[in-house]
Amino acid sequence: MAKASLDDGKAEGIVVIPLIGKTSIADYMIIASGRSGRQVAALTQNLAEKLKEAGAKGLTIEGLPRADWVLVDAKDIIVHIFRPEVRSFYNLEKMWGVELPPDLLVGGYSVDSESLTDEEAEEDWDEEAGESPKF
Repeated sequence: MAKASLDDGKAEGIVVIPLIGKTSIADYMIIASGRSGRQVAALTQNLAEKLKEAGAKGLTIEGLPRADWVLVDAKDIIVHIFRPEVRSFYNLEKMWGVELPPDLLVGGYSVDSESLTDEEAEEDWDEEAGESPKF
């Protein structure tokens, strides 16, 4: 359900990492990117709503005001949502021994996947959703 929420919000480079047997902090970690801070915030807001609807209790969200890197802790699932350049810098996938998605290079995102300004992202949102996101 969490991955589907990110897919619906057009997150990029979604990676699901099973943590069972590796750590007791969670069962799964999901890492994804938004093209701008505005999209990262919108993805986080939509994900939090879906998790609450599914009955998640004690949901913790960190990093939302700046929206460069947002952590959503839903106890059994931990979700990291990054802007592309921040994700490339921290490269959490490497820490867990997981391959980067094919559209990502070792040094960051492929040439085809550019970061949008907040204004460009808002225009995309307006065209697709018919309204601006509410934060």
